Amino acid sequence: MTENTQQTPDSAPELPTQYAPAAVEGPLYERWVERGYFTADAKSEKPPYTIVIPPPNVTGSLHLGHAFQHTLMDALTRRKRMQGFEALWLPGMDHAGIATQNVVERELGKEGVSRHDLGREAFTERVWQWKEEYGGKILGQMRRLGDGVDWSRERFTMDEGLSKAVQTIFKKLYDDELIYRAERIINWCPRCLTAISDIEVEYQDDDGELVSITYGEGDETLVVATTRAETMLGDTAVAVHPEDERYAHLVGKRIKLPLTDRTIPVVADTHVDPEFGTGAVKVTPAHDPNDFAIGQRHGLESMTVMDERGIITVHGPFLGLDRFEARSAIVGALRAEGRIVAEKRPYVHSVGHCSRCKTTLEPRLSMQWWVKVEPLARAAGDAVRDGKVAIHPADMSKRYFDWVDNMHDWCISRQLWWGHRIPVWYGPDGETVCVGPDEQPPSGEGWTQDPDVLDTWFSSGLWPFSTLGWPAKTPDLEKFYATDVLVTGHDIIFFWVARMMMFGLYAMDGEPPFHTIALTGLVRDQFGKKMSKSSGTAVDPLDWMDQYGSDAVRFTLAKGANPGTDVPIGEDWVQASRNFANKIWNATRFALMNGATLEGELPPAEELSATDRWILSRLNATIAEADAYYDDYQFSKLTDALYHFAWDEVFDWYVELSKTTFMGGGEPAKVSARVLGEVLDVTLKLLHPVMPFVTETLWTTLTGKESVVIADWPKDSGFRDAAAEAEIENLQQVITEVRRFRADQGLQPGQRVPATLDLSGTSLAAHEGAIRQLLRLQPAEDGFQATATLPIAGATVALDLSGTIDVEAERKRLAKALAAAEKDKAQSTAKLGNEAFLAKAAEAAVEKIRKRLETAEADIERITAQLEGLPKG
Repeated sequence: MTENTQQTPDSAPELPTQYAPAAVEGPLYERWVERGYFTADAKSEKPPYTIVIPPPNVTGSLHLGHAFQHTLMDALTRRKRMQGFEALWLPGMDHAGIATQNVVERELGKEGVSRHDLGREAFTERVWQWKEEYGGKILGQMRRLGDGVDWSRERFTMDEGLSKAVQTIFKKLYDDELIYRAERIINWCPRCLTAISDIEVEYQDDDGELVSITYGEGDETLVVATTRAETMLGDTAVAVHPEDERYAHLVGKRIKLPLTDRTIPVVADTHVDPEFGTGAVKVTPAHDPNDFAIGQRHGLESMTVMDERGIITVHGPFLGLDRFEARSAIVGALRAEGRIVAEKRPYVHSVGHCSRCKTTLEPRLSMQWWVKVEPLARAAGDAVRDGKVAIHPADMSKRYFDWVDNMHDWCISRQLWWGHRIPVWYGPDGETVCVGPDEQPPSGEGWTQDPDVLDTWFSSGLWPFSTLGWPAKTPDLEKFYATDVLVTGHDIIFFWVARMMMFGLYAMDGEPPFHTIALTGLVRDQFGKKMSKSSGTAVDPLDWMDQYGSDAVRFTLAKGANPGTDVPIGEDWVQASRNFANKIWNATRFALMNGATLEGELPPAEELSATDRWILSRLNATIAEADAYYDDYQFSKLTDALYHFAWDEVFDWYVELSKTTFMGGGEPAKVSARVLGEVLDVTLKLLHPVMPFVTETLWTTLTGKESVVIADWPKDSGFRDAAAEAEIENLQQVITEVRRFRADQGLQPGQRVPATLDLSGTSLAAHEGAIRQLLRLQPAEDGFQATATLPIAGATVALDLSGTIDVEAERKRLAKALAAAEKDKAQSTAKLGNEAFLAKAAEAAVEKIRKRLETAEADIERITAQLEGLPKG
């Protein structure tokens, strides 16, 4: 990595009058990459700092959720790099099995071709071609955002190295009897034609129908209710509770199954709730997970009555019907036989849908591969309980434990062609052989490989160590594992976080994949609602970047980032962040025009003015504050602190107060120029991780050095000056109150007013020039008449407003305002004195009343002073 070097003044770039993000960002980013700033060195003696990116889907494009999390990860990495760490932010993409296969199948459909027409090998090759041509669009968009990732280490979940890692861990789990094959109920998508895991099911309330059906004949009947009448063709029992006396005489008997020529047994099972409905439930072991469990306990037959596309495969009258067509037909047939005793329509109930294509899922009995998760999940839970891994914010730990402590075995096989093929071969005589990456698969007549591929989350669960070269003991793995922090949304604790914890602890000898899990919320619109294309609230972050610049988008997203809570964002807020970037630009231009410099050492504190000591004290306090917020992942508080320090204290106050000094010239101006240079240097460094582009341009111009990306992170020197801070606070109070008074009197900002200043007994005497300059107060001359006297912070400002205002009209206006303030005070005081109100009201409501009272009291004091300051008579 190139070190910062001092440039000559002649080579320093010029600063345009206006900041144009579009002209700056692209070339600047490419310069960073070309110079290798983001490339980590495994041989470095610097301490490592590692973040792996949650790999976006190869089919994806940058959305606000990506932009949000990438901003936080980039900020963390940039700061650590500046702090002297060998920082690695490792990028890559996920092959996204179902999503990618669906995309390519749609493309083939436009050509009138299916994947079956091509065959597996040719189809897979077609997917690779699509990936090379169209996949990875998001990677270019990440550059637009300013992601400081190490592009030399970019990985893909199906590249050669990661494929070897997948095969290695599958073999290891298989040999340790933690992977097995079994026939169980799974979530089946009739559109994607594959199993999907429980956590990929999206539940929504659908309008359905609840029908109650009479089973049996004569005296041996009972009534069951169902929302899926079509599955009755696969019923192999009716279950009742063992202690339900209503059905005791039927337990052990067989009753007629309507519309069929079969009889089915009545079984007693404690799973049945006798208080729910009729207390009798139909049992369809091949099409319901609870029924499957009942079937296992009672040795019931499992009858599959639908094929993989949801088409009925049994019983003549309904053979060949789609499941929903069959539902209506079967209800009609039952109604014709007089077996429908009740119908409720619509019946709103929760129904599982495929998260990829939104198709209604079908529980289906199927032979699949499974991971035995109990020992892996126990280790993942213990790692957090034992303090090896911290979850931030801590209150999110409950969600994590709720999942890992109650995890079911994980179905990892998918009936797809795109993905990591399961490395198992079946022989002609029923042999099963699992093959590792360095082993030859069995060959000869009758040997075939399992046709299924692995769940996408299986390979992405290896991401923190497979991307570093595992199973080989690479320098990268030795240097950069375990990673430091995982920044991810709380919504994928179950999908991804738990998988990585299980696999990392298992593969890496008990060392977890990361030390901290920093959970974020989800990006919402400005009203806190979920963004959606249908409602017109979805936002393309690239549009905002084009309009306002990437720094503005990044700063807005970071400003909303309270740990674990959702992030509201609106365009007005991005505009405000753009204004902040412009403020930084304009203030730095002013500073440079007035000689702000880093040349020479800062003078000792005793040689500095109170204004200079104040800003340096506040600067060091802000460094300490920023470090604390960074270390606690409090990005909202961090950006708020930096915003107010930069805008309010540096640009609005210190720069303004320095103008008088600069106008006076001489040694004081030189000292202020050096202090201003120091303050800008540090402020731009503090802002850089969140706003990299504008700060890079300004910092290199200010310092003449190569790049702030590789500059040293500021350190708190410990310098504090409480006396200077109190002095400038009083000065600010004087200026603020007089400005408010002037505005209340209707004076124009530039209008000069004669005034006398009594600063005796205060520390403000040295600031008289600044006070007069900022408040447009001219010295008193002959004929001066103090028509308004303002006592503020121990000082007295007397102004001659004769001829500038209508005193009587102003007195009436202030009297009216005073009456309104006194009314507010009385109402607020009454409410806060009402015990009944305090007992019932929410704390937020009470606090609002308290603040209203404080405001009213402050207004009364201010208006009273203004009335007293008006000319008498």
